[in-house]
Amino acid sequence: MENLKQSTQLLDHPGRCIHIGDRESDIYELFCAAQEIGTHFLIRTCVDRLAGDGDHTIADEMDEVAVKELHRIEVRDSNGDLDQAVLEIKYRKICILPPIGKQKRYPALTLTVIHAKERGTPKNRKKIDWKLITDLPVGSRTEAIEKLEWYGLRWKIEVFHKILKSGCKAEESKLRTAQRLTNLISLFCILSWRVFWMTMLNRSAPDAPPTLALTATEVGVLDRLVNDKPKARPKTLSHYLIKIARLGGYLARASDPRPAIRSCAAGCYASPTSRWALWSEENLWVIESR
Repeated sequence: MENLKQSTQLLDHPGRCIHIGDRESDIYELFCAAQEIGTHFLIRTCVDRLAGDGDHTIADEMDEVAVKELHRIEVRDSNGDLDQAVLEIKYRKICILPPIGKQKRYPALTLTVIHAKERGTPKNRKKIDWKLITDLPVGSRTEAIEKLEWYGLRWKIEVFHKILKSGCKAEESKLRTAQRLTNLISLFCILSWRVFWMTMLNRSAPDAPPTLALTATEVGVLDRLVNDKPKARPKTLSHYLIKIARLGGYLARASDPRPAIRSCAAGCYASPTSRWALWSEENLWVIESR
């Protein structure tokens, strides 16, 4: 609730903000607060709220809605391998009621509910079953898929925070003042973004040259810190990302899956010469000068 209010105030354009949240954000007060401020939200629901005249729920209404679209997406299973999923998409604008104990304090809201459920039962991963609620208009296949893609981007934010916590170990810092902690986290954010960016880039273009993401200095440092294994692959971006991961404990055996983002982050953080050895002097100078 505070994040919604403070971030909207900070950005000063409430109508352009869309607050995306997982199931812990399924709070009726949040929906009402967004309406009062004039901002927007897209939330994954966990509560089957009362709808219409109060004698049925959202799920009852959505059961009556026919599947309007099929949408095919690519996902990764628990082994990191690509898989395809076919989603059945339904959406409807519904009058949603506040919880029974709060109906005198909060008004009913007309919101759009989107259900995206995967056909069949996949192997090596959980079945996709998303129930989203939003105050944004959804009147076509394109608009429904757009909202699903926006919610999917939220998982990248989770990964970014995972790098901050598990890779950079931001929560384990023992600085004594808030200002020092702010400075450290600011630097960690740049480091975490770069690790995340390189890992995503490696998935889409593993054979790209390393200079696409690394400077010549960084490539040289990695070549000195991590020896090439026998029969090493050509020196691509993927090759150097594996070197970074090896600094973080990744063994790079033939049977090992691709390096996890956490290993790459740990590798950047745990460089034996300097914790920032892999990041060019130019970047560090800019950070320090500010």
